[in-house]
Amino acid sequence: MPFTKLSLAPNMVRGVQAMGYTEPTPVQLRAIPVVMSGRDLIASAQTGTGKTAAFALPVLSLLGIHRAGGPRVLVLEPTRELAAQVETAFRDFSRYSDIRATVLHGGVGYGRQRSELRAGTDVVVATPGRLLDFIQEGELKLGSIQILVLDEVDRMLDMGFIHDVKRIIQRCPAQRQTLFFSATVPPEIAAVASFALKDPVRVEIGAVKAVTQLITHAIYPVQQEQKFDLLLALLAAIDFNSVLVFSRTKHGADRIARRLREANHSVAVLHANRSQNQRMEALEGFRSGRYEVMVATDIAARGIDVAGVSHVINYDVPENPEDYVHRIGRTGRAQAVGDAFTLTTPENTSDVRAIERFIGREIPRLKLEGFPYKAASAFPQHREPQGRRGGAPFRGTPSHHPRGKPGAHWARR
Repeated sequence: MPFTKLSLAPNMVRGVQAMGYTEPTPVQLRAIPVVMSGRDLIASAQTGTGKTAAFALPVLSLLGIHRAGGPRVLVLEPTRELAAQVETAFRDFSRYSDIRATVLHGGVGYGRQRSELRAGTDVVVATPGRLLDFIQEGELKLGSIQILVLDEVDRMLDMGFIHDVKRIIQRCPAQRQTLFFSATVPPEIAAVASFALKDPVRVEIGAVKAVTQLITHAIYPVQQEQKFDLLLALLAAIDFNSVLVFSRTKHGADRIARRLREANHSVAVLHANRSQNQRMEALEGFRSGRYEVMVATDIAARGIDVAGVSHVINYDVPENPEDYVHRIGRTGRAQAVGDAFTLTTPENTSDVRAIERFIGREIPRLKLEGFPYKAASAFPQHREPQGRRGGAPFRGTPSHHPRGKPGAHWARR
């Protein structure tokens, strides 16, 4: 079913088509009619399935045109990166209308944000802390809010925003439409939903434990002292568009980035110690192709949305199995295929097994042909699966992995 059949405003359909989208994703197909009907909604779907458009397009359609008198839509986001991205999406979708959107988040000064609020806006996309700052200053009142959207609700609760979120909800009019969007729906969300939503429709697409069929993922066992050498060898072997490398720590991310630059790779860094201007410069440079590699901590697992990431490399195994799914979900987006590699050492054995239990399948163990391994792998021989739940059959052939680059043959152990 095309977007034209979802009762969206014609100028919003034109906006989404101008961005190159013609067919809605499953979460969009199911959520948009609910939002257009005025019902409250709890929607859960995997990262990268188009949740932003699932609420932005119908919300913008319901708004119609710009009106004075205070913001009519409030969208809460857990991080400044997500807030900036969602506000950009609202602007892109509404390019053929006069609707105004404003983003409020920390890490930058108040001046420009204050000016935009005073000039009048229809949509406010905000992080809880900065939003409450403006409310306490008297610069923003929520009495005109008609639609409240809580995006990445599970992430907000994980980050300890529950009390701020409740305070904000209580300042919104009781007569409003409320939309919850989340990758998962833990019991804590149900507790918040009980007082924030009225008879919500539930939409669930897939499960967070599933790895999309468009992603092929594998493990590369290696000794600790050879991890960085293997990372360099993989980057030399694969034919990539852009690579997202995950580190467990901020210091580790800085160290990896420094060594990659010494090896003549163009590298951006994203973690919590970077200033807002540094984060924005890194994201824009990565999106534009100025940087071929971005090294990030888990702030980026759900905090960025970059089209065209061809490869994800977990330099460090994530601490939580769920983060594995979110990390590798940064590739294989918008119906594109992607590859995800995880470098593991003998110390990671229990973490890897926890991930495999979580996703319900074994992950293939591979070795890079021609790499001078110093010792045998820490993992036992695994028979390569013929297929997998939540994923396509493994494509371990020279033409697919790494994507046809000469001399880059993948071999099973």
